[in-house]
Amino acid sequence: MSYLALARKWRPKLFSEVVGQAHVVSALTNALTHQRVHHAFLFSGTRGVGKTTLARIFAKALNCETGIRAEPCGNCTACNGVDAGNFIDLIEVDAASRTRVDDTRELLDNVQYTPTQGRFKIYLIDEVHMLSTHSFNALLKTLEEPPEHVKFLLATTNPQKLPTTILSRCIQFNLKTVDIGGIAAQLEKILVAEEIPHESSALMRISRSAHGSVRDALSLLDQAIAFSNGDVSEQRVRAMLGMIDNRFILQLLTHILQGEGDQLLSTVSGMAEQAVDYAGALNELISMLHNLALFQVSPVSVEWKGVDTEELGVLAGNTDPESVQLLYQIALMGKRDLDYAPDARSGFEMTLVRMLAFNPGASPGSVKPPNQTAAGHPGKRKETAPADTVENRKPVDRPEASPGAPGAAGPGQTVPVSAPRVTVSAEDFKQLLDQDAWHRFIEGAGLNAVLKEVLMNAVPESVHDRTICLVLNESSRYLCNGKRVKQIETHFREKLDLDLHLKVNIRDLSREDSGIETPTQSIARKKQQDRDQARQQFTRDPDVREIVDLFDAEIAGDSIQPA
Repeated sequence: MSYLALARKWRPKLFSEVVGQAHVVSALTNALTHQRVHHAFLFSGTRGVGKTTLARIFAKALNCETGIRAEPCGNCTACNGVDAGNFIDLIEVDAASRTRVDDTRELLDNVQYTPTQGRFKIYLIDEVHMLSTHSFNALLKTLEEPPEHVKFLLATTNPQKLPTTILSRCIQFNLKTVDIGGIAAQLEKILVAEEIPHESSALMRISRSAHGSVRDALSLLDQAIAFSNGDVSEQRVRAMLGMIDNRFILQLLTHILQGEGDQLLSTVSGMAEQAVDYAGALNELISMLHNLALFQVSPVSVEWKGVDTEELGVLAGNTDPESVQLLYQIALMGKRDLDYAPDARSGFEMTLVRMLAFNPGASPGSVKPPNQTAAGHPGKRKETAPADTVENRKPVDRPEASPGAPGAAGPGQTVPVSAPRVTVSAEDFKQLLDQDAWHRFIEGAGLNAVLKEVLMNAVPESVHDRTICLVLNESSRYLCNGKRVKQIETHFREKLDLDLHLKVNIRDLSREDSGIETPTQSIARKKQQDRDQARQQFTRDPDVREIVDLFDAEIAGDSIQPA
């Protein structure tokens, strides 16, 4: 019993059956409908996207016995002959095996003869970029001015290797890689017709592994049917493709987001016992972070991928978009560096540890360094003097700077980044209502970059007991959530010994009538004033004016920056 592979059995025979190439199909059918058919076409694209298939369907449409039409009938002698591969006026040439100039000349000697059966004699040259330079020269003149009864259909995966003289004489169609959803829908259609039980998530895995090639997807589907004994399930497809169990990836990401270092490395040890492919595991982690980022923007955007939206919902509720973006970038860098690691596992572990260390969303204090021990005294902690850092300094009450005093900001001025630290006593928070004092307090609080950015885009509006009511700028609402507010309060309490509570309101502070200016807006305004002043001084400079008048030049204002 002979078995016909799915890639051959389900090869499209009509334009309407072609998947993912609507732009090419539309151009070809329009040309056929209006009888404006060029003498040479070039189909380019990666493997398995339909280059030769489209060329054959186009050849059928040109030679169909019912006439030149947008869709061949599929039943006449010409259509059946093309499908069977024995239509005498369709000459298919594999350029990879016929690269010599003598082969090309022999082929072109028959161009002058009229077609035997069909309306046109069609030359379909596959992988045309493999021809030698002399072969291209031999083809060039015929390709430029062929007889009226000859059409050339060229197909290639590397159009950049073709001479420009050949490219300029062809109408070029660049075939796209087919998206995952389109491939999965085609696989679903085939399995339903073949009456083979399957899981949609398994088809998504196969489609993703095909990298945009429908033929590769059908080959993998053939393999999956044989591997799973006629029941295509996600678990069997994962095993066939050597993919890691999704629960491991979910555990890894959960431990990273929660800052659980011990559990993270324990999960890696569990993965090692199953001899996983660490490069594949890193790809799966990157894919999950990608889906998580899309889910945070729009939950419906990942539904077609067949992922577990309930799991993504739990992860999305425990982290913020900025952390996901940071982890995604770290994972991509880890993938790049994996080949340079001593072994795959160590490179994978270092990527996870880096994600753990740089994750701003992890709970404060969740990742702690081991105790330092004195040399030669195992188990005995080395006595060292505490470093003079922001965290180790206790708050000291200082008198509020009076107007005109050194270091005090005047009206309309901003405090420099290196401003001295202002410490607020637990009994009096009202001094923070002053804009300059609020800015100095933020600079000296020792917050990490993310938490500091939250306060730099907010202004204290009122103080009641130990609660400060902040107004956050509307454009920065993405920076702040309940988790971040708790992290800031925890930092104040543990690092600055301040029992301070925050209440955040969102308001548009960009309007001129708001009467409120955040530290970030104040810094931006000062920089703009400095730029404007520098531009005025530059344009008023006598030497500059002389150059402008002499060369009739114009000053590019945006290029002028303060020194």
